[in-house]
Amino acid sequence: MRLRHSIWSMMVLLVALSAARAQDSSAQSTDVTPAPSAQQPAPAFGQENAPAPVSENPPISGLDLPNLEPHAAPLSYLQAGAHVSESVASNIQNALGGAGVHTISRAMGSLELQRLWSHYDLSLDYLGGIGYFNVAGIGLKQVEELGLTQKITWKRGELSVRDAFSYQPEGTFGSGYGSVGTTGAGLAGQSAFFGGTGLGALGQVPRIMNLSVVDVVESLTPKSSITAAAGYGFVHFLGNDPGTGTAFIGSNQVSAQVGYNRLLGPHDQGALVYGYQGFDFSTGLNFHSHVIQVMWGHRISGRMDFMIAVGPQFTQINNLLLPASISDLGNPGCVFGIVNGLPEVECPTNDFRIGAAGRALLRYRFPKVVLDMTYDHYLTSGSGFFAGAESDIAMLRASRPINRIWSASTDIGYSRNSRALPLNCPATTTNCPGVSANVYQYGFAGASLHRNFGRTLHAYASYQFDYLVFDDSYCLATVPGPCSRISRVNIGTIGLDWIPRPVRLD
Repeated sequence: MRLRHSIWSMMVLLVALSAARAQDSSAQSTDVTPAPSAQQPAPAFGQENAPAPVSENPPISGLDLPNLEPHAAPLSYLQAGAHVSESVASNIQNALGGAGVHTISRAMGSLELQRLWSHYDLSLDYLGGIGYFNVAGIGLKQVEELGLTQKITWKRGELSVRDAFSYQPEGTFGSGYGSVGTTGAGLAGQSAFFGGTGLGALGQVPRIMNLSVVDVVESLTPKSSITAAAGYGFVHFLGNDPGTGTAFIGSNQVSAQVGYNRLLGPHDQGALVYGYQGFDFSTGLNFHSHVIQVMWGHRISGRMDFMIAVGPQFTQINNLLLPASISDLGNPGCVFGIVNGLPEVECPTNDFRIGAAGRALLRYRFPKVVLDMTYDHYLTSGSGFFAGAESDIAMLRASRPINRIWSASTDIGYSRNSRALPLNCPATTTNCPGVSANVYQYGFAGASLHRNFGRTLHAYASYQFDYLVFDDSYCLATVPGPCSRISRVNIGTIGLDWIPRPVRLD
């Protein structure tokens, strides 16, 4: 009897252990996302009970990027916020060779709206307020920013309308946390190609910047898709630099892009892209650029996103004034003037150039750190300094939660901008718009520390260093005497954000 009881007890124990092991294996299997099968067709964009592939793994030639953060439940909501900050800055005028320490006080409000329908998504971000620069000649400055995205989805495609608007006294590249930023309108870093932004700033000059983009994605087969986008961006300056009297160059840019994408495997995509850029400047210059790129992307859902694109760029420049002989004076458009006490004749000409354009992106989510690195090489508007620039733009961002209430982040950026066209200043003009340099570089580095107080209150402290430098040709073109071509700005900020719980709309 004892032996039979012992055998029965051992059998019960073995069954229990087997069941426990099976439950443990099942629990582990739910934590690992199986690799997608290359033979399984992707669900259609509008298919019920299936996420749209455009959001999970969008085409690499499109404007959207996959989300590396954990997915939150889709909600329709309205959320308001209030933001105050105090900054201490050196060279608050952002002047060449400037010095002195002053304060900046900011008070802003924000509003975020997200409205979801069955096939329509609307996102709206607004930030507006005032900043008081405690130095003579600046005082109160207004800041307005608006980002809008409207998406329409159907069975195999998606149409998006995006707009990013800003009115502010500085550029958008490298804005310190808690000061002037940009709503972005979900352009995923593509503004280097589409325009409507600035890569460096000098002085405190109000400017209006806007970028509107319409893009569409259409799935042809489970493995192939096409994308198309068209955008219009402009930068308009509302004054001259009070320190140097520089008249900045406004610009308008029309851009278009079309691409064919092909899935190469469970984690790889390839694409062929054609892009067009058309620039028109307030100085009367204009030029057009055509870009052909081959793209490759490697993505691991929720963890890594890598993309690289490279190809030739063909640029056509119109009405460029170049020195000519006195015998050409009678030709249409030729002008006569005195330069450095000597007579000079300039005539308009056209120019065709072949260069290169490219882009690289790496986003990686570690267990605790999120890393984001980008590099772009494109023709840009010149940020008001030049009538067009060949720009190299690199950025690095990283963020890490320290514990439940503390987190930290850092960002580093650099842009090198070479004049795309010779200084197009007619011989009859004494005050040429823009900056008389051939190259300018702008860089920034910053870090911030954040703390949450409950669910609605958030405090932060940040530091950022900005550096702007023109090459030696800037001083060679100025009047004799002392010349500074470097601007350095150090800014430390403490701030408080109050963001109450969102109001559900559905």
